[in-house]
Amino acid sequence: MDISMKSIKSFLIACLVMCFSLSLFAQDIHFSQFYLSPLNLNPAMTGVMNCNVRLTANYRNQWASVLKSNAYSTYSVSYDQRIPVGRYDYFGIGGTFWGDRAGEANFATLTGKLSLAYSKKMGGGRNDGHYLVVGAEGGVAQRSIDFLKLRWGTQHDGLGGFDDTADPMEDGFDRDNFIFADMAAGLLWFMVFDQNNNLYLGGSFHHLNRSNQSFSSTEEDLLYSKFTFHGGGEFLVSDRFGLLPGVIVMSQGPSFQVNAGTSFRFLLSRGRNAYQAFQFGLWTRISNKIETGVLNDAAILSTRFDYDNFSLGFSYDINVSPLRPASNANGGFEFALAYKICGPVRRGVYCPNF
Repeated sequence: MDISMKSIKSFLIACLVMCFSLSLFAQDIHFSQFYLSPLNLNPAMTGVMNCNVRLTANYRNQWASVLKSNAYSTYSVSYDQRIPVGRYDYFGIGGTFWGDRAGEANFATLTGKLSLAYSKKMGGGRNDGHYLVVGAEGGVAQRSIDFLKLRWGTQHDGLGGFDDTADPMEDGFDRDNFIFADMAAGLLWFMVFDQNNNLYLGGSFHHLNRSNQSFSSTEEDLLYSKFTFHGGGEFLVSDRFGLLPGVIVMSQGPSFQVNAGTSFRFLLSRGRNAYQAFQFGLWTRISNKIETGVLNDAAILSTRFDYDNFSLGFSYDINVSPLRPASNANGGFEFALAYKICGPVRRGVYCPNF
């Protein structure tokens, strides 16, 4: 049988990508710069800021080296604000909208949510203290897929191609899009030692209601709940240099993922002049292979520039998983923007500068 090496390679790449894609379909979106997407991380982060209003935008593109124009793309925008309650406490309100599209069959998700949080000061003074925050969110989401662009094993011709006229065996799939409700809750604790040193820990529980995700009206496929734990801090080592370590652990059904690392902050100016700082980060992402152990999925390089209340972040994932031969070590890149509106109300140091 005459099968070219090019056809074999194409088929193997398709198999690798398909297997990886199926594992991703069972999971939520994730950003390497999770610290610049606070409302997607934990609803208890709503309104937790040292200004009055926060606007964020995130964009991620992944596996373009393998899937070309069918690469995975994810975007998110959010708005949140804090409202003083009494002398030291705060109420937070916010909204998030994100979209995600993956693969040739346009597997897509659109989500819109509203979130609320309440921050209670547990102790400390004007420029130091520790808080406990409780948050919740609710909204609706839509999932869709283009059945006509799916490829099935029975359609493979054995030569690295597909016969679209063969029986696709897609009986039972009778809804190509559906809408479902989604709810989440979270907790956050943080301690501020002074303007430049702090520590925080948080956890969230997403998909409390476990909505049906099946594309068949006669079957049920419940969305796995997701548990997220995250922590980090900011520690000033000298007048011009600081460390910002962080970690996030996510568990959803049979899958889990850990992102951990640190950013190095170089302070360029502050005080009467405009606040300017540059960050460079080194991170790693570890995930599991279902029932076969743990793998180091990617090394992550990140940068961030802060100018007053404006932040611009960029990160790039270097793929080091078994998919590396197909991806040529290319993973995904991200852009992140954050802008805070402070206004006249300033009550000392309230929280870490996320």
